[in-house]
Amino acid sequence: MKDYVSQNARMFDSWVEEGWEYGTPLNPEQCQRARQGDYSLCLTSTIPVPKTWLPQKLAGKKVLGLAAGGGQQMAILSLLGARCTLIDISAAQLNADKALAEREGYAIRLVKGDISEPLPFADDEFDLIVAPVSLCYIRFIDPVINECARVLKSGGVLLIGFDIGTNYLSRDQVHIDTELPYDPIAKPEQYDEDDGYQFSHTVGEQLSALLRASFQIADLFDDYNSAGRLKELHIPSFLAVKAILRK
Repeated sequence: MKDYVSQNARMFDSWVEEGWEYGTPLNPEQCQRARQGDYSLCLTSTIPVPKTWLPQKLAGKKVLGLAAGGGQQMAILSLLGARCTLIDISAAQLNADKALAEREGYAIRLVKGDISEPLPFADDEFDLIVAPVSLCYIRFIDPVINECARVLKSGGVLLIGFDIGTNYLSRDQVHIDTELPYDPIAKPEQYDEDDGYQFSHTVGEQLSALLRASFQIADLFDDYNSAGRLKELHIPSFLAVKAILRK
């Protein structure tokens, strides 16, 4: 495991202990509504993906949650009948999913692992991959996208959230004062202990990685920070993408 990934794993664990919104599992009422088809599945900050992005029949589908711990996305899909596997670097995030599965009575396979390394899954294993925003914590994204293509069946779907880099332009969200790409390994002065190791990736860099890996982009939409100056100015910070693998 890369050293910066190990440091980020400890940071995510501490964020969960502090009440991180992305590490807070669904409550019983939300789980009951999800069972009835009333849910909001988000890849990015505020806007849920259209339900048409998901297979019409989820029951029995093999789904991989890529860095999707925290008892949210995988909980919804499990409650809808999918056979879910979750890989995440954070023990606290995995524990949130484990506790929720035990409370709600569904099965989920949990794997602690670094998504920047080869995934510990077979070729063509999954029908669907759900990957909320996480590539901003990975320095080189092509290996991650290529592994998604390897473990996904032909015709399978990747739902992925991208950070598009605008958050890294300004530390105070008022003045543009940061050179891109944001890379605290190449530029140690950019490292912020509170935010760990994060890396900016452009829209072109991320979409072209999908295309090179034989994904066809089926749909996408912009999303915004949940609060702050960029949201006030209606400046997007994220992109949600539905991509279909054409091997």
